[in-house]
Amino acid sequence: MNIILAESAGFCFGVKRAVSMVEEQIKLHPDLKIYTYGPIIHNENVVEDFRKQGVEVMAEDSDPKSYEKGIVILRSHGVSKKVQNSIEAAGHDIVDATCPFVKKIHNLAMEASEKGDYILIIGDRKHPEIQGICGWIEGKDFSVIQTEEEAVHFSMDDPKRKITVLSQTTFNHKKFQVLVEILRQKGYDINALNTICNATAERQDEAARIAGEVDVCLVIGGRNSSNTRKLYDICRQKCQKTYFLETAGDLDTEVLDSAENVGITAGASTPAKIIQEVISKCQK
Repeated sequence: MNIILAESAGFCFGVKRAVSMVEEQIKLHPDLKIYTYGPIIHNENVVEDFRKQGVEVMAEDSDPKSYEKGIVILRSHGVSKKVQNSIEAAGHDIVDATCPFVKKIHNLAMEASEKGDYILIIGDRKHPEIQGICGWIEGKDFSVIQTEEEAVHFSMDDPKRKITVLSQTTFNHKKFQVLVEILRQKGYDINALNTICNATAERQDEAARIAGEVDVCLVIGGRNSSNTRKLYDICRQKCQKTYFLETAGDLDTEVLDSAENVGITAGASTPAKIIQEVISKCQK
């Protein structure tokens, strides 16, 4: 059996940076209470490892004042301006582990809002990254869309008003182009800023290529990971025998029977250790 591992599988820059920042705070402040606001990344194994080292997850939408004062590390997905202010007001020290690419979107959203543009964000409105971006826009002149149907039905009272389009960093880049084209056909004055992370686009392209060359495709990542879910959807279109795994324990080796070529890719929040465990199980 031949195993093809995607070169892009595993931690992206933003995730690696966030995990390193938590590790650094644990070493620097062994006697202080350390929190992450929400899961630092969307991988339960990583979150659990940090919990064992004393790092507590501050529940989203909770009152920061109800927690003992300490250090709060903002998750890689970012938070809204309101949340950040409430953490500071509660007397906690903030360490900002927001991915720089997400932080860039925060700034673009603020700038467009200050210019008076209507802001249209393409992504999953329930995802913490999108919720954080929306929280940096002044007023309520923005919308979030995710599907072609939503793009078709989108309309504004003032058709001459300029629209700035932004994207979730992990959105499918081909789908983003489709939605933007639907909006352009409506005749709106659109400034479309493709804020999808380059690493995401490369990861998706590589996953599609590998899935088209193998008998079985394994996609590894957290169940709550948006980018891993998109990888699974992309691979499933190319290879019917595509399986979603969180850990090697989820792999039923019977699916590998008679497979000559097995492709493996992983989401941006997947530790190298878990990827290697899946490979080892395949080889056994």
